[in-house]
Amino acid sequence: MSGWLQLALLVAVVVALTPLLGGYMARVFAGERVLLSPLLGPVERLLLRAMRVRRDEDGPVGQDWKAYGRSVLLFSFASWLVLYALLRLQSVLPGAPKDMGAMPWDVTFNTASSFVTNTNWQYYGGETTLSSVSQMTGLAVQNFVSAAVGIVVLIAVVRGIAARGGDPSSRRFGSLGNFWVDLVRAVLYVLLPISFLGALVFVSQGALQTLGGETTLNTLAGGTQTLVRGPVASQEAIKLLGTNGGGYFNVNSAMPFENPTAFSNFLSMVLVLAIPAALTATYGRMVGNRRQGWAIFGAMAVMFVALAVVLSLAEQHGSPAQHAAGLATASFDGSTGGNLVGKEQRFGISGSALFNTVTTVTSTGAVNSAMESLTGLGGLVPMTGMGSSEVIFGGVGSGLYGMLLFVVLAVFVGGLMVGRTPELHGKKIEAREIKLAMLGALYMPLTVLTMTALAVGTDHGKVSNAAGGPQGFSEALYASLSQGNNNGSAFAGYTGFVQPNGNNDGAFGITFADLLGGVAMLVVRFFPILVVLALAGSLARKRPAPTGPGTLRTDSPTFVVLLIGVIVLVGALTFFPAFLLGPVVQSLTGHLY
Repeated sequence: MSGWLQLALLVAVVVALTPLLGGYMARVFAGERVLLSPLLGPVERLLLRAMRVRRDEDGPVGQDWKAYGRSVLLFSFASWLVLYALLRLQSVLPGAPKDMGAMPWDVTFNTASSFVTNTNWQYYGGETTLSSVSQMTGLAVQNFVSAAVGIVVLIAVVRGIAARGGDPSSRRFGSLGNFWVDLVRAVLYVLLPISFLGALVFVSQGALQTLGGETTLNTLAGGTQTLVRGPVASQEAIKLLGTNGGGYFNVNSAMPFENPTAFSNFLSMVLVLAIPAALTATYGRMVGNRRQGWAIFGAMAVMFVALAVVLSLAEQHGSPAQHAAGLATASFDGSTGGNLVGKEQRFGISGSALFNTVTTVTSTGAVNSAMESLTGLGGLVPMTGMGSSEVIFGGVGSGLYGMLLFVVLAVFVGGLMVGRTPELHGKKIEAREIKLAMLGALYMPLTVLTMTALAVGTDHGKVSNAAGGPQGFSEALYASLSQGNNNGSAFAGYTGFVQPNGNNDGAFGITFADLLGGVAMLVVRFFPILVVLALAGSLARKRPAPTGPGTLRTDSPTFVVLLIGVIVLVGALTFFPAFLLGPVVQSLTGHLY
């Protein structure tokens, strides 16, 4: 019962926050005065002057979709270079422990690609591989700016949809805003203030926040143990708020120093969902139709609740292997029952299942339990969340601009059914827009399935799979889904290892996995960004037509059902055969290895 109450409370809190935070962000990106303007306004102007943002009589010079896209790529490439250099040079920088060297080049490539793309996939143990300087000035900074990039791309796309056309000779015709202005506002007015408050709450709950470095403790058994300490709470807040997911410690949010209490666990889930949910309200305000923002929120919420319920029930039911062994999986006095393998006992089945659902329908990837220990049916839920292109709330910005691609497809399908040219906010959806929407919707599945095929079908890829059978396939598929959706969570087991015959091919297996995943993360992050910006640029130049009696309403319950159907249809057609080979077989047979 407590699990269902927690789910209901989480939904209620997110629903309450959505219009408040969404309205605030709409004002921020419209350049209006907000509560923090007196404090942060001078800082914003100083940063924009340092960036030499050009201005005219109407304010910062706007950019069309090509210029906006070039700015995104330029900034992200510079961020990648700086992070790569920092991680490779960390052993000679201040604050590094004496025995801590530079990251290997291939792990550095994967890690830099991971954090710049808001994926935060981790092929390393944070507390043993990275210094506090690398964590703070490298990873935590990227947690802010990579999240900001996703938010501002979404804002640019919404501006394109909301634009009213105008005079083609005007300098503002087809403008999506200015990337540098949007980036500064996203960091200063949205991410920094909320992260600061979140970090204070985490500290109050017991999360670490210190620059004291390592300390040695005496154990009860008479030995000693080295305790790694660092600025954890500050990184924890932005890790969750920015849907990043990379933890200071290797075990992520299962570590008490990162996630100390049941309240911090609940707060973590609220932070993860806060901005992706609120951006639906921002969208509704910017396009002048708040009902449509709530319609998109409703579609996301319905799918999220359905997945959370399935995962909780699957883990409570237990696995076929438990039933075959005669183990009791029903809850009774003194036992929660179910599948407790790999779960943090402080959170139990309900807290773990809900947390895992939240972080895999978004692009967060943080975990508070071992994902690979889920039942077959339970493991299918996070795969389904990622297989939906993570548009069920999704990452900050990226979830909603991915959802808008499906909105365009749903409008097209609806237009075909009523025999009318499809329209979105009065703008005709024509061949160019449909082609772009299809490219954006299908590119991720193509990348993920290609990665999985290379991981399980080539000699180089097979080295990275520690398990065989459906579990091994699930591990490879999950790794591809996670990196191919910029999520970052893992089923574990997918890495290089020493062969039983003594022929150590594991080192090359790690390099192959690092390079394959790093390239995939970069491609699936920036190709869809260019696609949605091109779509926004096309719509920004169109004049809206008046709505008529035959216009398909995009703010009705009927459209919500249609939108969910399109998302499910695309996911089913692309990933259902792969799911059958992995988690579905596992669920039916209880086979692990």
